[in-house]
Amino acid sequence: MCKKSFYLLLCLAIFTTASAQFTDVINSNRPGKSMAAFSVGKTIFQTEMGLENARETYSKKDYEATGMAGEFALRYGAIFEQLEFYGSVSYLKDTYSDLSTGLDTKKSGIQTIQLGAKFMLYDPMMNYEKKINPYSWKANHKFDWHQFIPAVALYGGLTMNNDANFIRPYNNIQNTTGFKGMVLTQNQFGRFALISNFGLSNFGVKDHESFDYVVSLTRGINSRWSILLENQGFSSKAYHNTLFRGGGAYLVAQNLQVDAAIASSVTNEPALVLANLGLSWRFDANYKEVLLRIPKDKNSGKGGKDSKGKNDKKENSKTKIRTDGFDNSSRKTK
Repeated sequence: MCKKSFYLLLCLAIFTTASAQFTDVINSNRPGKSMAAFSVGKTIFQTEMGLENARETYSKKDYEATGMAGEFALRYGAIFEQLEFYGSVSYLKDTYSDLSTGLDTKKSGIQTIQLGAKFMLYDPMMNYEKKINPYSWKANHKFDWHQFIPAVALYGGLTMNNDANFIRPYNNIQNTTGFKGMVLTQNQFGRFALISNFGLSNFGVKDHESFDYVVSLTRGINSRWSILLENQGFSSKAYHNTLFRGGGAYLVAQNLQVDAAIASSVTNEPALVLANLGLSWRFDANYKEVLLRIPKDKNSGKGGKDSKGKNDKKENSKTKIRTDGFDNSSRKTK
């Protein structure tokens, strides 16, 4: 009986939240580190890659480190419109300088591999339509509290760490695998998009279980440009830090975006300065539009015609356009 109830609830969650995640132009998680609540859309492949130059100093530990990192992420929508599979790999070429001895140690290799999946649980815009009052300008322009209801998604996966290959006084983590789970929220305020991620990383790895968060605010400037402000934090027994990041993205083509960002830590334990350039590309040739049923006319009880038998001005179906990740709300829709 319990199993039947569980499957019933799962099916209800799937079908009551089903909505089109696809947008007319690419929406990338870059150049920030947050993950959007909305998926790329069923059958969509999307790659997000970047190069990052990093400088790390820690006067109390008498060291500094400089390096170049590369990250490649793949996102794929499958099975359900709101389900996305995610995988990423990061590579680091690092020079560690011991200031007390003057010795330099160079290392390079894969730093982390991440595999996981994201499922959107709730879309506040699903089945919601703002009512228009033809007799009141004030009623149509009053503050809309509905926009404060966020879209909500869950992410779960595994992170394979190789940090033992890179020397750090605070980091003695061995080559191991930890679980990662996050709650993702997303609000749309006109041209602004607010994305929040809260979760636990390296769950099951002693002394390195970390509570992480990312809060990103993006704004579409015009049909090509967007800007980003972001706050990111980590907190574990072995390591804690807070970063502020600023950046921008440029839409080269409908399925191609380039971006850049710079980040700096608040604390000096250690002090971090990061600068990166990135590119995102989407393959959507196999995508089929998700059709949403339009409610029947209240007067006639039939879709497509009113009580006088005239053709309804509304289309019989339409694709629901949503923003995902690095938002540019001013971009033209189909």
